Amino acid sequence: MVSTYYGDKVFTGINWLTNTSIICEDRIIKNIIPGNEIGNDKAIRYPIIAPAFIDVQIYGASSKLFSVFPSADTLELMYHHCVNGGTSHFLPTIATNTSEILKQGIDAIRSYWDNNGKGVIGLHIEGPWINKVKRGAHVEHLIHHPDLEEARSILEYGKDVIKIITLAPEVCATPVIDLIKSYNIIISAGHSNATYSEAMQAFDGGIKASTHLFNAMTPLHHREPGFAAATLMHPNVMSSIVPDGIHVDFDMVRLAKNLMGERLFIITDAVTETNEGPYMHERVGDKYESNGILSGSALTMAKGVKNLVEKCQISLEEALKMASLYPAKAIGLNKNLGKIEKGFGASLVMLNEDADVLFCI
Repeated sequence: MVSTYYGDKVFTGINWLTNTSIICEDRIIKNIIPGNEIGNDKAIRYPIIAPAFIDVQIYGASSKLFSVFPSADTLELMYHHCVNGGTSHFLPTIATNTSEILKQGIDAIRSYWDNNGKGVIGLHIEGPWINKVKRGAHVEHLIHHPDLEEARSILEYGKDVIKIITLAPEVCATPVIDLIKSYNIIISAGHSNATYSEAMQAFDGGIKASTHLFNAMTPLHHREPGFAAATLMHPNVMSSIVPDGIHVDFDMVRLAKNLMGERLFIITDAVTETNEGPYMHERVGDKYESNGILSGSALTMAKGVKNLVEKCQISLEEALKMASLYPAKAIGLNKNLGKIEKGFGASLVMLNEDADVLFCI
């Protein structure tokens, strides 16, 4: 099926085009041409078209936390929630949990894919191989140091499904880190009590990402720069950040952006109301808490983009990159997603003049 979309302005992920039509077929961008006349027809018109957003850390939606309801039905609910917020692709995430729950999540993703489910890139596992000191809302008794046998068991079971593992490098032995890398899984350092020098050593050793900058890590300090400073300073490390003004003050987002440039991207870190399982998330204003501890955001990616522009003095085009091109790069999908380019996936978000989401594919 061929569909054509016309934008008064089109942000390709690199630059702006005006009065441009995008021709899509079988979810691939087939052509990009000037004007709105396609044969005898006119394309659907939108004020702004941009690459759809990519959220690499979201735990659930519509009162269905994925770790509590690890099923294809939950993933379908999450997909529709994401699309409403301008997000075409996402990584369902499971926080520190049992190996049984992790395997159920892996099974659910495979089932979802087998039934032609859309949008799910793979699984993001956050914990249980993290530091208890920086656990945040993670369940303490499930946190532990992994051995090779446990790691290999999870990695084999989740082969081609697990995309990211967030871990604390100081609690994982080098052979475990090397084993994870051998499965082509992205290691993101987070929930870590590492010092600046320990973090830099981990980054020099090949860990290329950091999870939700400033949260659950040793902070900036003028005598001990900490894990946060290592993330800011290391030239090869990308990091996610939660731009809700609660997880991170907007001025700190702006500081991080000024220092990191293209290495910084946004996530929602979004959870949902939950009254089952170990994570009883309760909405409190514009955030969620579990047992009185900040446990997740109420963001959509679209709201995150608007916050970057309105609260952090970041240009719209750069905010759009932080929600699409840069996360695509972080997870190794920037050859197919994050840009409007011939041959790329037809993942588009249509916006009005105020950057509110009108439609997303």
